[in-house]
Amino acid sequence: MRNILLTLSYDGTDFCGWQRQDTADGGKPVRTVQAAVECALAKIHKEPTKLYGSGRTDSGVHAAGQAANFFSPIDSMKPENYVPALNAFLPPDVRVNDAREVGAEFNARFSATSRTYRYFLHCGASPLASETRYVWALHRMPDIHVLNEMASHLRGEIDCATFAAAGDQSLSTMRFIENAVFYPDPANGERIVFEIRANAFLWKMVRSVTGSLVAFERAGRDGDYFREVLESRDRKRAGPTAPATGLFLWSVGFSGVRRHV
Repeated sequence: MRNILLTLSYDGTDFCGWQRQDTADGGKPVRTVQAAVECALAKIHKEPTKLYGSGRTDSGVHAAGQAANFFSPIDSMKPENYVPALNAFLPPDVRVNDAREVGAEFNARFSATSRTYRYFLHCGASPLASETRYVWALHRMPDIHVLNEMASHLRGEIDCATFAAAGDQSLSTMRFIENAVFYPDPANGERIVFEIRANAFLWKMVRSVTGSLVAFERAGRDGDYFREVLESRDRKRAGPTAPATGLFLWSVGFSGVRRHV
């Protein structure tokens, strides 16, 4: 059995998230990315094949670089051949972009040392119709300097309880955030990007952080206020949760120090 690591991209609009949910709809399965890829793997392997993802994206959230691994019973197939083979069986809103063999002990979730998310905010009058699935339309240009003043407090080992969604089942709300920054999108002058990288994230944490930063900037708040809210560990003090549309799991890192989950 060989261990194969996939890099996947997907449009999350019509998926109920990453994780397989076989009884979510009155005992019936709902459409998820994991289930779609496992179905394609079963057609190739002629048997059920478990897929292990680096993390769970929520309903409507997209990915440019999701990582997932599986164990292949086929010794004769080159790892790179899984790219066209899987794409032939996958729906058009999921693509396998890379496949390579890794060690038997590798696990996409437990071997990951960082996850990077990017949130795209459209600040012009209205995005193009083709962009509406992939941006949050603010219809205004926020002060990026104020946003970054607040985001500068998202560094290092932090208790992120303020941004933990109700129902989060994490054993700890501590996370190590490597970087959090807003910058103009070089591909579109009417967009800005919020990029955040950490060892892991709480359920809906990135959307909660993004929505809070945007709401606080609009209300005239500053970095000191955001730090106070962050340190309060009080979910009631967070701002509104940003919509799923603009959020992408951008990449997963496997080098460096693995910190707590």
